[in-house]
Amino acid sequence: MALNRKIAYIDLSTGKVETKPIPLEVRKKFLGGRGLDAYLLFNHTEKGIDPLGPKNTLMVSAGILTATCASATARTHIMAKSPLTDLLGSANMGGFFAPELAWAGFHHLVIKGKAEKPIYLWIHNGEIELRDASQLWGKTTTETQWAIREELGDEDIKSAVIGPAGENLVRIANVMTGIKNAAGRSGMGAVMGSKNLKAIAVRGTMDIKIAYPLEALEYNKRFIDQIVSAKVNQTQGTLGTPFIWGATNSWGGIRTRNFQYNQCEYADDIEPERIDEICTETMGPYHMTGCFGCQVHCRAQYRIPSGPYAGKYDEGPEYTSQGAFGGEPDCKNAVTVLTGNHLVDQWGMDNLETGSLISWAMELSEEGILTSKDIDGLDLRFGNDEALLEMIRRIAFREGWLGDTLAEGGIRAAEKIGKDSFEYLIQVKGMSNLHSDERATPALALGIATGSRGSDHLRSRPAIDLYHLPEEVLRKIYSNPVPYDGPLSSEHTSYVGKPWQVLWQELCYMGVDCLGICKYHTTFLGATLPNFEDWAKVIYYNTGLEITPTDIWTVAERCYNIERLFNLREGLTRDDPKKGDTLNHRYFDEPCRRGAPDVIGSKIDRKKFKKMIDEYYEHHGWDENGVPREETLKRLGLDKEPSHLL
Repeated sequence: MALNRKIAYIDLSTGKVETKPIPLEVRKKFLGGRGLDAYLLFNHTEKGIDPLGPKNTLMVSAGILTATCASATARTHIMAKSPLTDLLGSANMGGFFAPELAWAGFHHLVIKGKAEKPIYLWIHNGEIELRDASQLWGKTTTETQWAIREELGDEDIKSAVIGPAGENLVRIANVMTGIKNAAGRSGMGAVMGSKNLKAIAVRGTMDIKIAYPLEALEYNKRFIDQIVSAKVNQTQGTLGTPFIWGATNSWGGIRTRNFQYNQCEYADDIEPERIDEICTETMGPYHMTGCFGCQVHCRAQYRIPSGPYAGKYDEGPEYTSQGAFGGEPDCKNAVTVLTGNHLVDQWGMDNLETGSLISWAMELSEEGILTSKDIDGLDLRFGNDEALLEMIRRIAFREGWLGDTLAEGGIRAAEKIGKDSFEYLIQVKGMSNLHSDERATPALALGIATGSRGSDHLRSRPAIDLYHLPEEVLRKIYSNPVPYDGPLSSEHTSYVGKPWQVLWQELCYMGVDCLGICKYHTTFLGATLPNFEDWAKVIYYNTGLEITPTDIWTVAERCYNIERLFNLREGLTRDDPKKGDTLNHRYFDEPCRRGAPDVIGSKIDRKKFKKMIDEYYEHHGWDENGVPREETLKRLGLDKEPSHLL
């Protein structure tokens, strides 16, 4: 059964490994994946510890539905205290690692301590072994994965690995599996590096018994029909996530030159059609691929067509790479975007964070805050493709004063640079914003301001707010599975009803993160895709666990609140510009300068934004400071945490 996958506690300092079953009581409260990881983090990590010290606890997990008959259950979740933000660290990636972990007998790994020398974990059919990784240290992410396969003699091994950036404790380092699947946000690669943990290699052949296999397969057909019939997924299957760039940039929702403009002009070479053309030219017409159990196939395969990395194979680029290496630095060359994407994949860094920090440094250079000496004589100006790619390398290897400074992440870098540098840093809770511009969309602005791991488009993003759906359609979506009779608005420029939409999307995304399902298979970009009612049936048919849609909502609410408790314990306060639920002042003070008529001149209204925060807190059952009320914690069974049930 899926419910008999175990949890393993691994102490790298002593080499001790202990495995336990996951009690049904815990499953019912947290399900799995991100939700159970949040519980484990709160229970196994002491307040105020150094995120890069041995006391930080690292969780690696699969969702409760991973590797079952449910579609797109490929997501791996990684959680620890973030070395980037000093708050909640959390990252999620697709690929094939999580299913392999489940077939090897495990859903959750709890990793503590620090190995004396580089090691990797070898997990195979219920067994866990610590192996020497000295020969892997210094290798790129793909080199590491192939070296492990060669050493162990099995090409079907799946590994979650770090690259040189993680080894160098770059605070924006990620964890990779496959060519481009990245647990990119919040510096989880640096946590692995701090533990001398180069990789986790997994191979499993253990059966997972499906509770009601015929019903599970039959119901999954409904999932597939919903997924493949949605126009948004059909488009993604053709162009990948870069299709979002085309629509958003033409409208005026892309921040460029850090945050000076909201539209990247004359950027035809990095439009999705051009990226698709290069992928087709270098890989053939059938260049789209996907993750385990997914019908969408949203990522492309390509070879870099020219330049010093010509011929190098990679996958993507994602929408985030178009912004990070195209729009934000104003580098409008497809080869630059493809090359930047390749470099962060190989060296193991968050593409979004890397591009945002470099673009920030470009504006600081333009303003004279960074001098020629600070940037080691590099011509760090907007539109300089060579400087962009060189800075990626310098950050990964902590080379030069600026490379080493940016490797510390935005908050620490701003403290080191001084002057007015922090004012130009587009971040929330220490994590850089996506390259989108939310000044014309209050709901999306609220979502990034309140994200539990920092500025975030994957924690709560009511993107369907841009579709101008009729109010009756919105009410049908946002009143399920719990009733909501408050105001709603079809206008994306409105502040009315948006706090509830943000909260609903939060719990929706928490739900799929507990299940292990991709967000593209729920109400993210598509209003008709599966959500709570479907999940209850899928859980029952695959695992036998009887749970209602409302139960899943409550689980998601419980898990989101325990993330909130962790952040509050680590110093989050409502209005703190570095650790709070707020936005960079430019959202409020500088209007959009380009784009469509409903975008030009837009900025966030401070008073209305404050009222949205108040309403959002009230919906959550939090007080005016964003602290969960006692009755909220009791209702959710969190009043006795940490409980150490597991």
